Amino acid sequence: MEASADAAMAAAARTLRWAGRPGHLGGVPRAAVIGAIGTVAKAYMTLLNTTTVHNADALHRVVKSRPPGTPLLTVSNHMSTIDDPFMWGFKGFPITDSKLARWVLTAEDICFRNAFMSYMFRVGKCVPITRGAGIYQEHMNEALEVLSTGGWLHSFPEGKVAQDHQPIRRLKWGTASLIVRAPVTPIVLPVIHTGFEKVMPEKSFFGRRPPLPLCGKEIQIIVGEPVEFDLPSLKQEAATIPQDTSFERKGWPTITPVGLDESSQRWLYQKMSDKIRSVMEGLRQTLVDQKQH
Repeated sequence: MEASADAAMAAAARTLRWAGRPGHLGGVPRAAVIGAIGTVAKAYMTLLNTTTVHNADALHRVVKSRPPGTPLLTVSNHMSTIDDPFMWGFKGFPITDSKLARWVLTAEDICFRNAFMSYMFRVGKCVPITRGAGIYQEHMNEALEVLSTGGWLHSFPEGKVAQDHQPIRRLKWGTASLIVRAPVTPIVLPVIHTGFEKVMPEKSFFGRRPPLPLCGKEIQIIVGEPVEFDLPSLKQEAATIPQDTSFERKGWPTITPVGLDESSQRWLYQKMSDKIRSVMEGLRQTLVDQKQH
């Protein structure tokens, strides 16, 4: 326990967790960073590229007027390194409002490489995730805190950028685990997009990303409807699943009060991830069909 606590403190210090607190310097750095980045994203989305958003009202509703204390978890495909924040820069969306702005899960090895980057991403409401550290890593507890306080968290459950226009890949279990562990079940809203792979292609500039996002591209975004989960029934079903001893156990804690052990949790997270993936793929296919017509 002592070693675990020491590791958590070290991770928080390395990634400057204190800079992400809302009261940090009166909230001025957060407002400045989110305002500036939001303005750039809005310029690229509304002036420098052509953006079409389908069902934007569904996102507006849950961001601005969901019931108090109800968390929001948006999930999307991952086409480029600028998906977030650009995807929130469409016309009419309050991307520059630091109080309404999302928290987002980000790769620690990319976004938190030094003190300056850590500070900027922290005040920009980013939660670092350590690749390969599992769904019960300390940073996932930070993400859970966002949901526990009724906040808005965004996740890229595929876990990495993919620009090959293939069906939605198998989802990582972290997103499903957050839904299950949150004290109040979050609204889960899928958002699918295409076009950011042209704005920030991975290998167009001497085999690398361009130094700046490109202009004159067409971006399409479709917002789905909330994905519903009957968690009490799912948990009960998971508790009755026969034990699977074929996998290497990670030492996950048991979920109470149902008493879901690691094997039951694996079944539950896979079941929920499959449902989210199916909804995301349906939205992706809708965008494909619209482009073909």
